[in-house]
Amino acid sequence: MFSPISRIPKYVQAATLISIGGLLFGLDTGTIGPLTTMPQYYESFGHISSTIHGLVVSTILITASISSFFGGHVANSLGRLRGVAIGSAIFGAGAAIEGGSVKLGMLITGRAIKGIGEGTFLSTSIVYITEISPPQYRGTLASIPQLFTTVGLCAGYFICYGTVNISSSISWRLPFLLQAGISFLFSTSTLLLLPESPRWLSSHGRKQQALAAWNSLQIATAEREKEDEIPNAQEMQPVKTKDILGVFGRDVWKQTSLGVFLMSMQQLTGIDGILYYAPLLFASAGLKSSTASFLASGISGLLILLVTIPAFLLADKWGRKTASMLGGFFQMGLLFLIGSLYATGAVHEEHGVARWVVIISIFAFAVVFSGTWGVSFRVYISEIQPPKTRAGATSLSLSANWVMNWIVAFTTPIFLAHSSFGVYFLWGSFALITVVVCALFMPETRGKSLEEIDASFKHTGHDVEKIDTPLVSSSTSVKPNTVICAKEAGIS
Repeated sequence: MFSPISRIPKYVQAATLISIGGLLFGLDTGTIGPLTTMPQYYESFGHISSTIHGLVVSTILITASISSFFGGHVANSLGRLRGVAIGSAIFGAGAAIEGGSVKLGMLITGRAIKGIGEGTFLSTSIVYITEISPPQYRGTLASIPQLFTTVGLCAGYFICYGTVNISSSISWRLPFLLQAGISFLFSTSTLLLLPESPRWLSSHGRKQQALAAWNSLQIATAEREKEDEIPNAQEMQPVKTKDILGVFGRDVWKQTSLGVFLMSMQQLTGIDGILYYAPLLFASAGLKSSTASFLASGISGLLILLVTIPAFLLADKWGRKTASMLGGFFQMGLLFLIGSLYATGAVHEEHGVARWVVIISIFAFAVVFSGTWGVSFRVYISEIQPPKTRAGATSLSLSANWVMNWIVAFTTPIFLAHSSFGVYFLWGSFALITVVVCALFMPETRGKSLEEIDASFKHTGHDVEKIDTPLVSSSTSVKPNTVICAKEAGIS
């Protein structure tokens, strides 16, 4: 008699387990904003300025941006699983320090340590899923971390909604301690229960272990993207940690630059400014009490979760480019709408329809982002990279994401203290720029093997329209003589 779990393919189980890192990320994002506005938090640390408030929230992002950059190279040297496990353990240590903080400086130190771990395991988790997934399911499986992030975000808001009624400092300590416990369990289970990435094993010359990993993951031979059957297979060699600048090599700079741009813009449209400071934004729209603003934040988290589920299930049904452009267009419209309402003085805290339009628009913005950019961008930046730079370039893109995340998290309360509308117009302008770039320079990748995607970027600029057509079927093996004939025929 088989249990329901045993009937799930092992590669799906592996992708799900490694995605718990997304849950940790969501829990931190969903709790830090509400925690820093609790009355009990002020009793412990006193009232702080908007600048210090931004610093407390965003410190995690400074160290995450640094560790994310180097995390890929650590994962190349030690393995994907060890990279995730180390990052998760460091995250847990930082969360434990946060939960035990007696001074504001101790809390900030805990967040800095936490960021080192977060940047390490998040960048490596996406790479691991990309490398173990069959082409036809890669988009869906690589979207699981984002699904778990929304679960964590929603849970974080409601956890704070529940603990705000505890009169002691446990109200803000408990969410941190919960994150610490989950992270230590995640670190242990990653090492004990998952097989190493067969692609990483192959790139380090461990062919037999790679074959055993493929078998352990229950991926059929026909679905494996074999290194010995693809063009430029000689490029799949062990990556030297010191070769950090290799991600901007002549043959890969297009992929790297596009990935860095997309992940930067993902933050510069203000998603984490809204998620981190949701209670503050709702308070400015008229929901003054902590309970009301936390409940509104929880509802936004629930809506995000509900829309992410179908987006996750349909990740391989509609194109990454389509999702990116539509998502950017609607985000731009909502941000400009909110900014216009504040700029014209239509929003009143005690009365009027405009404040409810703002609240609904904040909900809608978070929903649109989670259903489009939140799912598509993280999958895209990993799958467009060739094997030799996948970990390093993905880490660099996520590092850029953390840097921009920090800028948004640090400046949002400062912007809001000086202007009620300017930041919305700024974020909306970044969304507009992204839509234009996606329309001009973003090739479609849905349904293609990693090798086909890699080959498509080697086309010259005037062949960009050919990129959306797969070079070969994902089920067809590419023979060396086929590649030679194609080159002789003038097909690059």
